[in-house]
Amino acid sequence: MNKKDIANIRKQFKLDNHLMNIHEIFNVYVQKESGEIYHHVTQPFQMLEQETQELFLANFKKVLTGHLDAKLFELKFMRDVEDSTQMFLFEGLQEETTDDWKEYMLEIVTKMFANTVYPFDTVVTFIRGEYRKPTRKRDQESEEGGDDEVYSNRFILCSLNKTDQPKKALMFDYVEKEFKSHNFFDPIINLDSPLSGFLFPAFNDNAADVNHILYCAGKPNQPDERFIEEVLNCERTITAQEDKDSFDFILKEVIGDQVDSQVISNVYEEIDKLVQENLENEESEIPTLDHKDIERILTVSGVENVETAKVEHAFKAIIDDEKYEIKASNVVPKSIKIETKVANVTIDPKDLKYVKYITYQGKRCLLLEVDEEVVVEGFRLEEETL
Repeated sequence: MNKKDIANIRKQFKLDNHLMNIHEIFNVYVQKESGEIYHHVTQPFQMLEQETQELFLANFKKVLTGHLDAKLFELKFMRDVEDSTQMFLFEGLQEETTDDWKEYMLEIVTKMFANTVYPFDTVVTFIRGEYRKPTRKRDQESEEGGDDEVYSNRFILCSLNKTDQPKKALMFDYVEKEFKSHNFFDPIINLDSPLSGFLFPAFNDNAADVNHILYCAGKPNQPDERFIEEVLNCERTITAQEDKDSFDFILKEVIGDQVDSQVISNVYEEIDKLVQENLENEESEIPTLDHKDIERILTVSGVENVETAKVEHAFKAIIDDEKYEIKASNVVPKSIKIETKVANVTIDPKDLKYVKYITYQGKRCLLLEVDEEVVVEGFRLEEETL
């Protein structure tokens, strides 16, 4: 799934939306430490109070929010797994009765807490529904398209949330006209920060892909490997941070740990070109980098005497899988922060070429090239020629 696919589904989670029909919701309350199910209940989603629906819809959006390879991961199911989660989800999606669907979901809950217990009570929420998307915009003249022609896919979404113990509060009694303490005993379900979650199946080119699942991690670049392998029965994933770290290691091995700002700026600019070309061409595959691509980028960026064997050796030293290629979108940082005792400077990676590290009058200085006047607290700084 790409960012656009995920965004299209996420924005459909709103009240009274004919393009998103949530048939039923299944909540499972699990006790801390023991991991035992204390209570579970299923009901039609539309039977919930409107305020409750809004709270859950906001939670479902959270499950589908985040950067790919950092918070959200498209995972591939492992093959030949006994009692696989893929089978539970696929069969559950086909079941006509609520009871049969519920039994498959309870099997997944059992796997969630088989080897893991939390220091707080948790709630596992499943929904089963249908996602519809028009194949094309409605033509005003022919009145064709729009809701008359739609892609339709059934799905299951899961969210795992912690519960918080309510705090003591001070209240004002309007009747008695006095202030008094008030204790709340019912645990509060934290719907703002899911511990994890997933969407099945994944969607690519408006078609369901039952061999993949979209997984949501609790924190960026910290996927739960146990959850991925033992609960979802999926193959291990590589995070965006791991890709970035691998790329940085390869660069240091090839060009050393000292580099001209112009060179590193050129490297980021070349990679960004690949990413932008991919965004413009929606049908193209996600651009990736193997050792040959990295060698070419370093050469055109101004690195002298780039040795093929050295690049290949550095690539293999950090990446075990010979078939794996680094995703280009994970390599270029969103911004670069230069920290000094005097000031911190944050710039766009492609503008790094305008920064120079020099020695002036025996002192180390950061030279920043600008093409406009510099204004500080309303005053224009005097220009000085060195």
